[in-house]
Amino acid sequence: MKRNPRKLRWTKAFRKAAGKEMAIDSTFEFEKRRNVPVRYDRDLMQTTIKAMKRIQEIKARREHAFYKQRMAGKKEIEYLQNVREVEKNVHIVNTPKITKLEIQKVTEKTTKMDVDK
Repeated sequence: MKRNPRKLRWTKAFRKAAGKEMAIDSTFEFEKRRNVPVRYDRDLMQTTIKAMKRIQEIKARREHAFYKQRMAGKKEIEYLQNVREVEKNVHIVNTPKITKLEIQKVTEKTTKMDVDK
């Protein structure tokens, strides 16, 4: 069965098209396959292996920065979702420590955060 790889969520094509993975980066140029055979040279091999390690470090650092930028506002959104869910299902929480006054304070805080946006 043929399927479009950009529509299947687990493919590299989908992840790049959806902005979940870096699509453009200069480190990808080094990973291209080259079909020109090179005569064996010990110095060339040593410098190539050193360069490969360094490029891998750079790539890992850039991927981490890309991920951090993508997840920048996620914690605040998750917090607001959790607060709303607790407000909606307060009857499930069975603790005598929470009073109606405290619940009102939390709801006021969330409404202020919603207004600020």
